[in-house]
Amino acid sequence: MPAMKKTAKSSLLVTSATLLSFSLALTATATAPAAAAAAAFAADKPKPSPSASPSATPPADMSSVGGALLAQPGTQANLGTGAPVLPKDLSARSWIVADAESGDVLASHNAHWRLPPASTLKMLFADTVLPKFPKKQKHKVVPADLAGIGAGSSMVGVKEDETYTVHDLWLGVFLRSGNDAVHVLSAMNGGVDQTVKDMNARAEELQALDTNVVSPDGYDEKRQVSSAYDLTLFARSGLQNEDFREYCSTVRAKFPGETKKNKKGKTTRGSFEIQNTNRLLTGDYGLDAYQGIAGVKNGNTTNAGATFTGVAERDGRVLLVTVMNPEKQEHDEVYKETAKLLDWGFKASGKVTPVGELVPPKSADTGAQPGANASGEAGGSGDGGGKSKTVAAASKTDGSGGVGIALAITGGVLALLAAGVFLINRRWPLPELMRRRR
Repeated sequence: MPAMKKTAKSSLLVTSATLLSFSLALTATATAPAAAAAAAFAADKPKPSPSASPSATPPADMSSVGGALLAQPGTQANLGTGAPVLPKDLSARSWIVADAESGDVLASHNAHWRLPPASTLKMLFADTVLPKFPKKQKHKVVPADLAGIGAGSSMVGVKEDETYTVHDLWLGVFLRSGNDAVHVLSAMNGGVDQTVKDMNARAEELQALDTNVVSPDGYDEKRQVSSAYDLTLFARSGLQNEDFREYCSTVRAKFPGETKKNKKGKTTRGSFEIQNTNRLLTGDYGLDAYQGIAGVKNGNTTNAGATFTGVAERDGRVLLVTVMNPEKQEHDEVYKETAKLLDWGFKASGKVTPVGELVPPKSADTGAQPGANASGEAGGSGDGGGKSKTVAAASKTDGSGGVGIALAITGGVLALLAAGVFLINRRWPLPELMRRRR
């Protein structure tokens, strides 16, 4: 390692020692300079699929972003001594298992196959738009805000002429996958077209080169595609944001209802409960909530089938798994296959040779701070306009047993360390995870 790199590493660790003693445990392992990594994994952005309907066969030539093995069709895994075999009954067209902190891809199957993403694309929407508006900011919905929502879209129940906080709207996005909430936030961001432009730019920054955004909510559209690899990049980036972590791990919350007048002419506005549609968080008939799950996002449309990206923590390891379009039509199949891959990943960690890695954002190569500010939002985190329950709180009182561990809500210490650490060890660590059991 060049002397300058050694000096930089030493200086960073000394500077961060005090912060580490309070809330963050972070180990920097030196590797090649980030510039070399960027060159190794650089790839021209290929043209997206001409249709939202996927082919039955993966293309022979896929992107090599993250490593040459990830460009090959089929299952990629390098099992070492004592490593468990991969689950035999997986039917997904594409999947990936990665270490969320190191970025190592432990195994994959058609990782760069461009497929319709469904509402998992909302992870990119949140990573792009969430930092722009304070939680307490209010917005009165006008008819134009709800224009252009696709037929049959999932909705949280946003109403015209009602006022909502930004916090309310993000609860609607994450818990109910509400396309109505997405369109209102897009209107606040300058409109759907501007938001699509921003999301494509963000995907480019994250080196998610399989992705082409047409609609910010993930609704089936021609040429709207992503990949298991890219969706995992979106989750990893979004999880750097405190508010993103809070919303994606919230089991249930209250959402504002309609303003009404009672018989005496008094105006009142009630609320109703919404529950997360991520079945590994909430559990379902015949499916237990997954131990250690902490988000992130599910989706389901006609062309995409079922899609899901999940993050879970066990024994200090944090894994990200993305599963796209299982061919089996069994109830909750996407969650069952995700759980099997998570189980495998936790058992296989340290016993397999990575087949690739999750690449850094482009800005990390130059030392610029990647992604949104780590405190979670523009204008400070603050309290939201509604009463939400994260996994830990909800599991105490709401009977959603088996939820297990959620990602901790940490401070802004990551913002101070992220860029410098990344330059040294080519990792993009998540904030320290803390156990929050029932």
